[in-house]
Amino acid sequence: MLTRRTLVGAAALMLAAGPAFAQDWKAKYPELTLGVIPAENASGTVDRYTPLTAYLSKELGVPVKLRVANDYAAVIEGQRAGNIQIAFYGPASFARAVMTGVKTEPVVNQKHETGASGYYSVIYVKADSPYQKIEDLKGKSLAFVDPNSTSGNQAPRYFLQKAGHDPEKLFGKTFFAGSHENAVLALIQGTADAAANLWNSETDTTITRMAAKGMKKPDGTPLKQADVRVIFKSEFLPEGPFAVLASLPDDLKQSIRQAFLALPTKDKATFDKLSDGKDLGLNAVTLKDYQPIIDMLRHNDEQRKRS
Repeated sequence: MLTRRTLVGAAALMLAAGPAFAQDWKAKYPELTLGVIPAENASGTVDRYTPLTAYLSKELGVPVKLRVANDYAAVIEGQRAGNIQIAFYGPASFARAVMTGVKTEPVVNQKHETGASGYYSVIYVKADSPYQKIEDLKGKSLAFVDPNSTSGNQAPRYFLQKAGHDPEKLFGKTFFAGSHENAVLALIQGTADAAANLWNSETDTTITRMAAKGMKKPDGTPLKQADVRVIFKSEFLPEGPFAVLASLPDDLKQSIRQAFLALPTKDKATFDKLSDGKDLGLNAVTLKDYQPIIDMLRHNDEQRKRS
């Protein structure tokens, strides 16, 4: 028979055992992996995210290893296989993961210096080129980034179509450069007449981050934002999330979420490293925040089937 005394005693035992139960996940996950999409060259990505893995290792109490993926799909497939427990996605690659059955949950995304948790897709041309409007690029070449890139493929296709331009008919040639940096380099080096890319603000773009690393043009002069001109700009896009496997224990998922939310104040240097000091903080996000991106991908998929 249950009595008040036995209930109180049981509650006391559970409370005393609580910390042990909270650590049970460490037996199953003695090590975690953070997978990151290749927005820049591999060495730059390693430099940017290594402090984050050190921070997460300290906060979670188990080693967190960094995996820089060769392409966006590798992060999706790594989470599908359960080999990547924590991932940084672009919004379209996260949407594609969800659409193809990966059980992943968004945790946080970044708030930029503008105060917005999102960005834009742009199409760049060289500043000294004769192209002044998107129609001027008819028959020219365009460097996309990756099939699963938001700003580098999905968004420009979607918003160009909304503006009445079929990318497959407008451009004489399109190709995937592999990363945002590579798309910029294709434009600067003259292997593409235009390049799709991300744009946070006038002072925070792929190009400003490349310039901050000291990257140069083929003639040896420093790369700068003024070397290019925006010829097309999308509507606002939600920033990509850090996401965790849905199958992780709830207490582990909560610990990861708390670690990320504390990052901007608990380890500002590590947080600033992620954006060259441009971002203001991190916001908690849910799947609902990415429904517009899922809808965009579904539209693009339908258009591709019809063509």
